[in-house]
Amino acid sequence: MALKDDHYTYRVTWSAADNEYVGLCAEFPSLSWLSKTPEEALKGIRKLVADVIVDMRKTGEVIPEPITNRHYSGKFVVRVTPETYKDLAIQAAESGVSLNRLVAAKLSR
Repeated sequence: MALKDDHYTYRVTWSAADNEYVGLCAEFPSLSWLSKTPEEALKGIRKLVADVIVDMRKTGEVIPEPITNRHYSGKFVVRVTPETYKDLAIQAAESGVSLNRLVAAKLSR
């Protein structure tokens, strides 16, 4: 069964341990699907997610919202050691940019 509005985040990668492609879904990290081809791995994980959602609806479980449907402010807080903070502040000053811009650039790499 396919989902009507399947906006979930899928990825297919090679599994050397299994010698097959593995289909994954970010919103359902406990699920995976192995197959000989990447196309079949994607098809398999999408069907598995759809089947799990049908079961979740039957049991009244909360169904994860697709990542792509969520809204992000672009702001998050992270704690670092005072030494790391000092090092980053020095790098920002030497580069002539704000600490925020320096860290954002490092995260986007």
